[in-house]
Amino acid sequence: MGVMIKKPEDVPGSAVPAILIGLFVSFGGILFGYDTGTIGGILAMPYWRDHFSTGYRNPEDGNLDVTPSQSSTIVSLLSAGTFFGALTAAPMADLLGRRLGMVASVAVFCLGVILQTVATAIPLFVAGRFWAGYGVGLISAIIPLYQSETAPKWIRGAVVGCYQLAITIGLLIAAIVDNATKDRNDTGSYRIPIAVQFAWAIIMVVGMLILPDTPRYWIKVGKHAKAAKALSRLRRLDVDHPALVEELAEVRANHEYEMSLGKASYLDIVKGTVGKRLATGCLLQGLQQLTGVNFIFYYGTSFFANAGINNAFTVSVITGVVNVVSTLPGLYLVEKWGRRPLLLFGAVGMLVCQYIVAIAGTVDPDNPATNKVLIAFVCIYIFFFASSWGPVAWVVTGELFPLKVRAKCLSITTASNWLLNWAIAYATPYMVNSGPGNANLQSKVFFVWGTFCLVCCFFVWALIYETKGLSLEQVDELYSKCSKAWQSKGFRPTVSYAEVQEVRGSVGGRHASLAEIEADAGRKRSVAHIDGGEKGYGGEKAAYDV
Repeated sequence: MGVMIKKPEDVPGSAVPAILIGLFVSFGGILFGYDTGTIGGILAMPYWRDHFSTGYRNPEDGNLDVTPSQSSTIVSLLSAGTFFGALTAAPMADLLGRRLGMVASVAVFCLGVILQTVATAIPLFVAGRFWAGYGVGLISAIIPLYQSETAPKWIRGAVVGCYQLAITIGLLIAAIVDNATKDRNDTGSYRIPIAVQFAWAIIMVVGMLILPDTPRYWIKVGKHAKAAKALSRLRRLDVDHPALVEELAEVRANHEYEMSLGKASYLDIVKGTVGKRLATGCLLQGLQQLTGVNFIFYYGTSFFANAGINNAFTVSVITGVVNVVSTLPGLYLVEKWGRRPLLLFGAVGMLVCQYIVAIAGTVDPDNPATNKVLIAFVCIYIFFFASSWGPVAWVVTGELFPLKVRAKCLSITTASNWLLNWAIAYATPYMVNSGPGNANLQSKVFFVWGTFCLVCCFFVWALIYETKGLSLEQVDELYSKCSKAWQSKGFRPTVSYAEVQEVRGSVGGRHASLAEIEADAGRKRSVAHIDGGEKGYGGEKAAYDV
């Protein structure tokens, strides 16, 4: 196995347009990361705390502040919005298309940004958080869908993983902007960080108005000429090039085969192998949140400050930089190493770091050396997360589902991510802070996250299939033939859905299994080969006799 990721020599055309388009679409992750990252710094700004306080004083410093209940509501309402946004992403992506669906999502996001910018009290600020979250939820489900349906299979993991890279860049920019405005003694301290988001929205909308929709979307709605045109643009091949015609025929045949097996309603997606894949995707996205990463980015500034670490804003910038840089090796390893090994590697690494932070912070919290241990191992933890579970969760969920239900299933798996995101954002102040009604766990909360990382190890071994190097259509074949995840690494695709469609009727139509249909297709190929060989032999014999 070589060191570089290279396009296979037998793949015609160019992958550059599809890769560049996938990278640009990843830009939507900046909206996601920036919006979720900026709130932690805003909650710690002296002016914002004084301006939005309803009279409560923080027992840590005696200054005016919002209550833990208000803090959890402000942070978690974004996640509540994203949950509902992700659930409605499916009908939007199927009705408007993947491209215009993203444009509409950005419009909803901008409504939320406007409300937060003009807010001078908690109710309007919370409403803005919800609508911004609704837009982010829509975007977070549609972007991996668009990327998965356009990227070449040999680099799809890296392209979809760039979405997570953009999220980390957004988090870093949020930390930098918050750090730059935190000492302002006017509304600019929080309005500037919020209003900066309009720039990301404008860039996203202008780009999406230029880019094509996905060929698989056009196949899904029956517009095959538009599918050919879109794929031609992505691959830099003529619409009548044999390789392009063959790829489209395979996508179309796979979709027709899946549609022949049953409907694509919400009830149908919880049955059979699709139901198994949906459960896998939901658990993967939920466990990504339960590793505790957003505890650091939502409440890290406040946590480090309460732990006695000076200049907690600077520490947040440092963790943001580590997050961005650490995502880069993940984009390489997801294609070179594979999905399963990388997720296991990350889960074990996070487990060790979480328990070290928990033990150090619990045994000797007042020792200055403990603060250094906390910062060091939080950064190492971020490395393990950012190089594995951060990008790979989006990669795997983007690959799991058949075309007929892909939008529905991706919206549900993304909603699972946001549901746990909301639960963690809402519960964390009560889990960590001191005072009546709070658990006052402080650093002991990392025992909770570490235990979930242990669960992640068993989950990956038991349920994550290796999909590296497979087309989205070949992933369907993988799940139909391989019953155990730990056996998936040795899987090699053998089905041509174009052939399956030709012979499907001869073995009982929709009631025949894929294996039966494939076997019949193999027999027909053998007969055709023998017939062709006999004709060729007869022709040669006749020529010899002459």
